[in-house]
Amino acid sequence: MKKEMRYLVPGDYMADPSVHIFNGKVYIYPSHDWESGIPENDNGDHFNMKDYHVFSTDDIMQGPVTDHGVVLSTEDIPWAGRQLWDCDVAEKKGKYYMYFPLKDRNDIFRLGVAIADRPEGPFIPLPNPMYGSYSIDPAVFKDDDGSHYIYFGGIWGGQLQRYRDNIALENAYLPTGNEPALPGRVVKLRDDMLQFDETPRAVVIMDENGKPLTADNPHRFFEASWMHKYQGKYYFSYSTGDTHLLCYATGDNPYGPFTYQGVILTPVVGWTTHHSIVEYKGKWYLFHHDCVPSDGKTWLRSLKVCELEYDEQGRIITINGSEE
Repeated sequence: MKKEMRYLVPGDYMADPSVHIFNGKVYIYPSHDWESGIPENDNGDHFNMKDYHVFSTDDIMQGPVTDHGVVLSTEDIPWAGRQLWDCDVAEKKGKYYMYFPLKDRNDIFRLGVAIADRPEGPFIPLPNPMYGSYSIDPAVFKDDDGSHYIYFGGIWGGQLQRYRDNIALENAYLPTGNEPALPGRVVKLRDDMLQFDETPRAVVIMDENGKPLTADNPHRFFEASWMHKYQGKYYFSYSTGDTHLLCYATGDNPYGPFTYQGVILTPVVGWTTHHSIVEYKGKWYLFHHDCVPSDGKTWLRSLKVCELEYDEQGRIITINGSEE
């Protein structure tokens, strides 16, 4: 399905949007691409992001978008090595908590927390990463009972293949063929929002027969977790990475297991895409990115948004990314 699209920040390269409604306004928390001169490689070194901006708007498809400026940078973070990739923000009791992936000085991705008094920041980082954290792509979901869950994980440059049962492996292992695909992770946050409240669990995505998706399945998980709720169901959405799709699966609780349902977005210009799904003023929206404005440079991406629709059975109607 072809949709009306909007580039939200045409004057700069922003990507990996996490979007939330705070105080009746739309807040966008993206990563920040810039031309660092590092050659493109499979480890993602060319994505050498170093700071975060926050954007807000009252009208998603037509209204002005306010840039609140730099709210956190690597030089602010005591344990920083390099690469501030995608982040997410949650609110609790008037405080705003930013969760971000960053490589430490040993070049290992950890998740950090920074705190602000306002959704537009600035955010003040804690002195150390979250205990037991690893990999990338944190996405925070607040359930109806007020509990918060963080979903995370990314393969290849995101280092998820270096872990099994939350323990670092001596040698990374990536399943192949008809082996069960490497799953993302989910963990409940502690009441203070600063640490995990439990051991992270695997986010298992099953086929229609109740079998986990295999490593050679084009719809298996790769990165870019997101969670939203629609008509009482939990919708876990994610990027398939090298097959260039945004897909989703549904379940009955935040932990899953989740049953694969379909494709949200077909391939866009660029290697892959990252997304978020939110409801605002009675409509649903898909935020994502592509590389059209940079002539296809995968490390210089631009924020996009379009309306998202469901059919009568609650299935998401697929959007054709190539016709944007």
